Amino acid sequence: MAHNNIPPIDPRSGFCKSDSIFYSKRKPIPLPPNDSLDVTTFISSQAHPGKIAFIDASTARHLTFAEVWMAVDSVASSLFSMGIRKGHVILLLSPNSIFFPIVCLSVMSLGAIITTTNPLNTTREIAKQIADSNPVLAFTTPQLIPKLADSNLQIVLIGGDQNPPNSKIVTTLEDMMKKQPSESRVKERVTQDDTATLLYSSGTTGASKGVVSSHRNLIGMVQTILSRFNLEAGYQTFICTVPMFHIYGLAAFATGLLASGSTVVVLSRFEMDEMLSAIGKYRATYLPLVPPILIAMVNGADQIRRKYDLGTLQSVLSGGAPLSREVIEGFAERYPTVGILQGYGLTESTGIGASTDSLEESRRYGTAGLLSPSMEAKIVDPDTGEALQVNRTGELWLRGPTVMKGYFSNVEATASTLDSEGWLRTGDLCYIDDDGFIFVVDRLKELIKYKGYQVPPAELEALLLTHPDIADAAVIPFPDREVGQFPMAYVVRKGGSDLSENDVMDFVAKQVAPYKRIRRVAFVDSIPKNPSGKILRKDLIKLATSGSRL
Repeated sequence: MAHNNIPPIDPRSGFCKSDSIFYSKRKPIPLPPNDSLDVTTFISSQAHPGKIAFIDASTARHLTFAEVWMAVDSVASSLFSMGIRKGHVILLLSPNSIFFPIVCLSVMSLGAIITTTNPLNTTREIAKQIADSNPVLAFTTPQLIPKLADSNLQIVLIGGDQNPPNSKIVTTLEDMMKKQPSESRVKERVTQDDTATLLYSSGTTGASKGVVSSHRNLIGMVQTILSRFNLEAGYQTFICTVPMFHIYGLAAFATGLLASGSTVVVLSRFEMDEMLSAIGKYRATYLPLVPPILIAMVNGADQIRRKYDLGTLQSVLSGGAPLSREVIEGFAERYPTVGILQGYGLTESTGIGASTDSLEESRRYGTAGLLSPSMEAKIVDPDTGEALQVNRTGELWLRGPTVMKGYFSNVEATASTLDSEGWLRTGDLCYIDDDGFIFVVDRLKELIKYKGYQVPPAELEALLLTHPDIADAAVIPFPDREVGQFPMAYVVRKGGSDLSENDVMDFVAKQVAPYKRIRRVAFVDSIPKNPSGKILRKDLIKLATSGSRL
């Protein structure tokens, strides 16, 4: 963006009338001018006085920053001698561990590409990702080897002392980390535009797709993270509760925070008691989580405060879905010394696209926050393509240094998501208010079309959650010949409640327009959600239309 003749930007909302773009109100992030730079080198070149980089919450084993960088150098050297080169794809199938970052950073330092997958995925889902991304090598743990049984991939074992009798296992990460880095290795030139990661987006709309992120995207995200947590002022201790195979976990906890000198305490899997114990044990200051965990902390506050020492905790970071007013107020009341920060992002935006960076900002109830540094936004009318102004609802488009290069070998999907000017269509219906705060109204693709009216499921879900006998709810479109689709609710009753289908329908009918009424209710024990807390509507739609039971 040329800064010599900038069109007038409204300082309150960040909106510019002449180009209909919202500009971030945060201080722009500095991006390194040197084009020949990989994200690993960029992170390792940040000076800070931090000592311990990663701690394993359950064993207390830790890695200092010096050990991390030595290990990265050794593993990269070993990979190079195994013939791994720039552009090769490496699969990482592992739960969170203190070694996860070492694999990622080593691979990316060579200009090779890391593709991660969810350890809970089925063998079939993993095989599909392997067929699509075509990796040349896999890193995995002894427990997860069976999930690669159908592939011919050579395997490097993470953890596990001895080599199990398996011809596919070529070496262990432990052995690679012991190797002296080769002095004679000629490093290939890696540029900021080269691909660094290939993460498969949760695919809430259609099939899962490989998201191609460049070294520049990740460097931009590192800078965003450092500015967001004011980490220049001193380092912090974070509990890593989110999966590292997910963009949020990979960008922040496996890579970004290393640049700040902060300590990351790694939970291999999420367990409430282990998470809360780790806060006191390791004197954690920041706790990232998804809304269901935060709600559990509000509901169990008395017991939690009696049993655990949360004295060092300064902030919780919530992502995945916006928090309601009740939850924010309830948390602030029960944990008065802990701030709440929220974030909004997509795999396609390499993590944080908007965030609230203080409790005051989070008190704009329902907001996803202000645009991240150096990020631009448009609100576009999905029907006319017109760019809208302040307080008008349309699809959120984002553009900035962290927006992906595209979908892996999928020209059509890329063209329908990224336009020629670099705008990413998020698929989220949003508006931006007078002060530049983004509010997500709903997913564009998930709108229920009732007789041509658009019904946002999120609105009905929020309403259902205000009922005293409802613990959780999801609303889906149910196909109907006469009206097209009507809203159907899946409801989780609170313990001991005998809430009926009619009770639910009447409760909603009194509060919404006739076309938004819920016309069918099913009671379930739990609502299926992905690791970041998003409702798996596809699964519920399948369930509703097949007539089977959850």
